[in-house]
Amino acid sequence: MSTDSPDFPEQDDDAKIQEPRLWVGNGWTARVIKNEEDEGWAVAMIKDGEPEPALVGPWTMGRDKKNPKPLDVNAFNTLVKTAAEVLRRHEQQLHAQLHKSLYVSVDGGQVKVMLDIVPDEDHPYAMLSAYDEDGEELAKVRTSAAFKLSAGSAAAWIENDYRKP
Repeated sequence: MSTDSPDFPEQDDDAKIQEPRLWVGNGWTARVIKNEEDEGWAVAMIKDGEPEPALVGPWTMGRDKKNPKPLDVNAFNTLVKTAAEVLRRHEQQLHAQLHKSLYVSVDGGQVKVMLDIVPDEDHPYAMLSAYDEDGEELAKVRTSAAFKLSAGSAAAWIENDYRKP
């Protein structure tokens, strides 16, 4: 099986650091840290450029049962894969929260209604849009980010000639 894929990043021989408790490469930093909650150790995975770890998890004790097991290329690549998956799932969840769509039956067929929330820190808002069965835009209005898209609210918007809800 080839390891030259997104699921198995190839070993980065040019990693900046390859130490027992700190490993940097493939766009990530793995840092073995003392677990504040108990006697053990944890590993924090931080994506380059990010202020917070994408993943913090327990880390194996070494043979002396006192110090952590040293990082190695296999452990690092597994941690990169796991941390990248955590970020991917978080992005999918965020996308699902910010972008919703549904179909409403009307006399002429189906209308796809979409709500796209723009999470601006100062003035969040949403764009409510409608499309016919051919994908042609029927209407688009700016509305409150708190607007709740449902079959009922979408039908009411359509019946109100796509006026701002």
